[in-house]
Amino acid sequence: MGKRSDGLIRVGESLLQSEFRPPTRAQQKLIDAAVQIQQEPPTAEDLAFMTRELVQCTLPHRDPGDVRVWSRANGNLTLTIQPGVDPRTLDLLGYPYGSIPRLLLFWVTTEALRTGSRRLELGSSYSAFLREIGLSPKTGRGKRGDAKRVMEQTRRLFAANVSFIQISEVAGMHGERRRNMVIADESELWWSPKSPDQSALFLSWVELGEKFFNAITAAPVPVDIRALRVLKRSPLALDLYAWTTYKALAVARKGKPHFVPWRSLAQQFGADYSDIDDFKKQAKSALKNIQEQYKGLKLAQADGGIVILPSSKPAIPARVCGKL
Repeated sequence: MGKRSDGLIRVGESLLQSEFRPPTRAQQKLIDAAVQIQQEPPTAEDLAFMTRELVQCTLPHRDPGDVRVWSRANGNLTLTIQPGVDPRTLDLLGYPYGSIPRLLLFWVTTEALRTGSRRLELGSSYSAFLREIGLSPKTGRGKRGDAKRVMEQTRRLFAANVSFIQISEVAGMHGERRRNMVIADESELWWSPKSPDQSALFLSWVELGEKFFNAITAAPVPVDIRALRVLKRSPLALDLYAWTTYKALAVARKGKPHFVPWRSLAQQFGADYSDIDDFKKQAKSALKNIQEQYKGLKLAQADGGIVILPSSKPAIPARVCGKL
């Protein structure tokens, strides 16, 4: 690799290159999925969405524990979350965190756009819903199985209150915009993690809060479901995939490269990592996997950060988005 005249170092199709080693089983799955995505252009069935605000400020990667309010900032935009309360014990339900609530939000946003309705039906059985969000009912019935964890994270997500706060300075005046929202006004979950294949006697559903519904349908970011299903075990990879999809489209429209310092990315996505070097290592690994699935994403390295290049293409062509 050699330096370019603009001071950047191009790294071919992926951000990092390494010596050849036989792929592990997990790596082989990434390769197989990448081949499918490259050979089979996305259709409307492969289309998912995430709201723009939650692309810029994301949920916790790990459990924040027993704290009253959790927040994450990106520039002048701050996301705060307050957990709901268990009506039986009056204890806090806890925060939605990790990969699962992200997969739930992709599904919720996509269904809200597809149906145009705040009330979303969650499938005829729990196993059917698990497969809808790209997880499996066959990973065991214990607390680490998908069925148990999705049930818990769904309760936490639907009970949470979120706020977006935007700070502005205009003509010497300080301004603050705030949008407080409940994610769900109502919900019914008739799910049994121990018997996910059993058809429920009653329908499971959620009715989104009106402000939340308006927020997630106003400016959604389109992504490829097939990529989500490959990256689903890493909350950082899911965050960076949605973010690079959003940024690549904006950079391509402007026709100018966009430099992002590692420190800024760490502030935006890396609050759960021990230090900047730890975040940088994890982010580089995630970006490498993302580029395997998203061939249209063109990145370069520069001192202290990465550059998104204007030759990048959207993960989902506009003609496909129009078919939802």
